[in-house]
Amino acid sequence: MNTYVIGDIQGCPHPLRTLIARIHAESPSPAPAILFAGDLVNRGPDSLAALRMVKGLGDQARTVLGNHDLHLLAVSQGIRPMHRSDTLDDILQAPDRGVLLDWLRRQPLALLQDGHLLVHAGVAPQWSAAQTLDLAHEVETALRGPHWVDLLRAMYGNTPDRWDDALTGVVRLRCIVNILTRIRFCTPDGTMDFATKGAVASARPGTLPWFDVPNRRSEDVTVVFGHWSTLGLMLRPNLIALDTGCVWGGKLTAVCLEDRSVIQIDCPQYQKPK
Repeated sequence: MNTYVIGDIQGCPHPLRTLIARIHAESPSPAPAILFAGDLVNRGPDSLAALRMVKGLGDQARTVLGNHDLHLLAVSQGIRPMHRSDTLDDILQAPDRGVLLDWLRRQPLALLQDGHLLVHAGVAPQWSAAQTLDLAHEVETALRGPHWVDLLRAMYGNTPDRWDDALTGVVRLRCIVNILTRIRFCTPDGTMDFATKGAVASARPGTLPWFDVPNRRSEDVTVVFGHWSTLGLMLRPNLIALDTGCVWGGKLTAVCLEDRSVIQIDCPQYQKPK
């Protein structure tokens, strides 16, 4: 059975429907497994339909959580305000809102599939694949537990900006969330730069993409991620970057993990590029 991983949907169900149909048409039986790199919702025209579609795939599909998915959960609990570019009202007003949000908060932040480590944004240079899964599980346990709203209240902020095994409590969980769902650039010691969001050439002096840090401990697996639309599709022996800017008028991309074949669907522009 083949496994395909799909980049950031961001509330664009029509390209997703076409992409899934292409995956099924090009894959032999049995039905392929589908993984999603997070950011299922927001900024696109129909976040509700996109979320229902992924959930409706059932056991065929799995997803990790992205920053926009966590933002939806925070907005739903009155912790964060809606941004001008948010397209979350349809979910918040839906009759199945509770079911959808409960399903969403129970999704993982990291997955390991046949030597591929799937996260939304990236991993700290200090983390091995095994440690990444363990730390993601700490956040997942809190998010699935009875005090999950307390986690959302403490989740926002740019500090601490570097991982330390000695971190404890909510600052530890915040740092894990920021690494898994927000990181792009960091210094060689893993200090994160949250201000720079552009292409690789926009890196501030002394910083570099997290995946180019020398001696990164996750180099022995293939890290698969989305989040970075200005990076685009990148295929390296131990790296797959998948966010090809669907919501910005780019493409929605799927990569087959077994043979690295690529399927892409052109997308209408729903938001102006940053």
